Amino acid sequence: MNAHSAPPKVPRAPKLKPDPNEALKSMSMSDLQAKLRSSSEGLTQAEAQKRLLQYGPNELEEKKTNEVLKFLSYFWGPIPWMIEAAVVLSAVAQHWPDFGIILLLLVANAVVGFWEEHQAGNAIAALKAKLAVKARVERDGKWVEPPARDLVPGDVIRLRLGDIVPADARLLEGDPIEVDQSALTGESLPATRKPGEAVFSGSIVRQGEIGALVYATGASTYFGKTAELVQEAHTVSHFQRAVLKIGNYLIILAVALVAVIIAVALYRGDPLLTTLQFALVLTVAAIPVAMPTVLSVTMAVGARLLAKKEAIVTRLSAIEELAGVDILCSDKTGTLTQNKLTLGDPFCLDDMPAEQVILNAALASRADDKDVIDLAVIGGLKNTQALQGYQVVHFQPFDAVQKRTEATVKGADGKEFKVAKGAPQVILALATNAKAVTAAVDKAVGDFAARGFRALGVARADGEGKWRIVGVLPLFDPPRDDAKATVATARNMGISVKMVTGDAIAIAQETAKKLGMGANILDASGFGDSKRHETAALSASIEQADGFAQVFPEHKFHIVDVLQQAGHIVGMTGDGVNDAPALKKADCGIAVSGATDAARAAAAIVLMTPGLSVIIDAIKESRKIFQRMNSYAIYRIAETLRVLVFMTLAILVFNFYPVTAVMIVMLALLNDGAILSIAYDNVHYRNQPEAWNMRVVLGVSTVLGLFGVAAAFGLFYLADRVFHLDRAHIQTLMYLKLSVAGHLTIFLTRTRGPFWSIRPAQILLIAVFGTQVIATLIAVYGLFMTPLGWGWAAFVWGYALAWFLVNDRVKLLAYWILDRGGEAKPRAETAPGLKPQAA
Repeated sequence: MNAHSAPPKVPRAPKLKPDPNEALKSMSMSDLQAKLRSSSEGLTQAEAQKRLLQYGPNELEEKKTNEVLKFLSYFWGPIPWMIEAAVVLSAVAQHWPDFGIILLLLVANAVVGFWEEHQAGNAIAALKAKLAVKARVERDGKWVEPPARDLVPGDVIRLRLGDIVPADARLLEGDPIEVDQSALTGESLPATRKPGEAVFSGSIVRQGEIGALVYATGASTYFGKTAELVQEAHTVSHFQRAVLKIGNYLIILAVALVAVIIAVALYRGDPLLTTLQFALVLTVAAIPVAMPTVLSVTMAVGARLLAKKEAIVTRLSAIEELAGVDILCSDKTGTLTQNKLTLGDPFCLDDMPAEQVILNAALASRADDKDVIDLAVIGGLKNTQALQGYQVVHFQPFDAVQKRTEATVKGADGKEFKVAKGAPQVILALATNAKAVTAAVDKAVGDFAARGFRALGVARADGEGKWRIVGVLPLFDPPRDDAKATVATARNMGISVKMVTGDAIAIAQETAKKLGMGANILDASGFGDSKRHETAALSASIEQADGFAQVFPEHKFHIVDVLQQAGHIVGMTGDGVNDAPALKKADCGIAVSGATDAARAAAAIVLMTPGLSVIIDAIKESRKIFQRMNSYAIYRIAETLRVLVFMTLAILVFNFYPVTAVMIVMLALLNDGAILSIAYDNVHYRNQPEAWNMRVVLGVSTVLGLFGVAAAFGLFYLADRVFHLDRAHIQTLMYLKLSVAGHLTIFLTRTRGPFWSIRPAQILLIAVFGTQVIATLIAVYGLFMTPLGWGWAAFVWGYALAWFLVNDRVKLLAYWILDRGGEAKPRAETAPGLKPQAA
């Protein structure tokens, strides 16, 4: 099976040749360590460097496309075939000027397309390099975090909840963990792996934490041998589908009108070779050859701009989807708040001193994990030396099943005891003294919540004794300084921001109040899961809610599902391994700063800095990109109609070819070269979610196109009947008119208001007027056509500019008729408040 073959319909374990690493998976750990010349303390940095040279980087070698073959691929396909046929027909008919220019068009299209795709590919590769997975490795007796590509056999690594396993490894001493191997084997349920057993590169740690000894890296891993079975899904977004639909419409229109021209020419007995050559060239000029290139360049430019704001796009189509997002489900911690927890005065039980409650919680924490809760609890100790007399015998990290951390500790007197911390309801369920203290604990938790504090229960069990809750710690996570303004900006842009948090309702309401989000917070604990359909009433409540409290990861998926079924385009933020399904399910999944590897892998956009503002910046940028593509679509349709309808009517009615095949080729060459600059144009994002309005796009472009046909026939009438020019001069005159008026059209389509309402980008002005200077010089001095002279050239420019001003008024009237009251005005920054509207 090769990399391009279809994936199997039913997931199944891949059939492999005998695995040379099979012996390494089953031999005893002592034999494995001896074979790898390693130990449970890992390698030295010097030894690791030596092995890196021996084994190579821990990555799969990407199959790189031959650049020459890639370039030649631009000469293969329906559009290149048509241009190549025109080249051959020109040679057969011995029209050598036509032959040279059409060949130049063919090569120019290939060069521009190849270069822009190459640049876009380099940009995306550079962005993805920022997302390189890091590994926790013990080198020289210290834990360091080098890139996972630097791992070598013999390294000792630490695996934690949410990590993507970076290499094939055998588990060292510790508690069993659960790993998700669905990407490798198709098994949907997580598998339990005990110390001594193997875990494979590419699987995801779903529960637990443990050390492991690497025994295979790179292409030698299990993943490396099955990589050909792992297919990347290439989905076509709403945006791409709309653009392709426009392209198909133009192709069908062009072929239909060209067929009419050929039929009439044959009926009149025109030379067959000349007619076919002209028809082919006209079709090529009408088909949107530059559309895929404009699309990819615009997306790549947008991705680079977002990268400067520390938002890495892992899937380009996500930029398109972002433009239509009308509901953003946002994590509270770290996105709306600072994720800098501070410890308040604890609530104590059994007359235990406050410092002792904090000490017990600190013993159930681990600073190495850099968890914000653990760091806040340890940081709350007044005596920094308080932990030194204790030895942690066993530590159980937080996971989604137990929902608490737990440690077995040996005190200075040699006696062992256990400590645990977690959500108050979890600790109460664990404690034997819960019945006596539940009322007091609930009151304390409620009091803390009313002040915006999260509560953390602390329990202790001495010796073999039973668990008892000893206190509750209040943790305060203040809102981000920019959060309130950012939420207001989002609302002004027609986006409903819904808070999603695992905290209690009172905390969520207090935070929402501070951020001006509204206090309609739903308790998610009563929600169903993805297999359950909610009642219409609950679905409506979810749609109208300002946020959700007591949310578990499975609820996130369900919330997204319900909102999508109601017709919304949903963005979802997340950071944990269990957020991955919801991130994939959302129209645009966003992994926030500090997210796990699994969340990053599932998301379409990865944030490198905390906060909501960067997401809003990304939405603004995506809407600007939409505006550019909308402008290009209207321009392209209008121009195709202008040229095709004018040519067809002139040939049918007057039996006259108003421009030659060479002129058409030069029109297409200059137009396609300049229009790429629209990817850099100045536009204003709109203050509501974007969606393709084909009625407006087709309506406005058709009106502009038909008025362009009228303008062309007006000039033709003046040249033929008023000024009595000969046919050769008329052709040059019409060529210059179609070129100048065609490029001026972009300044009409790029704004919904008057053409001066948004200043064009300098690069667009230079590109357009640069190509029109070239077109004017060609017409004045007669390159491949009859010379026109400066006087007639000035007349054409004046005529085109006069029609440009008329067409600008016509455009405004067309928008007023076709889209009266249906669109909000575009804004440079924020806009007055609008009600959120589903795209």
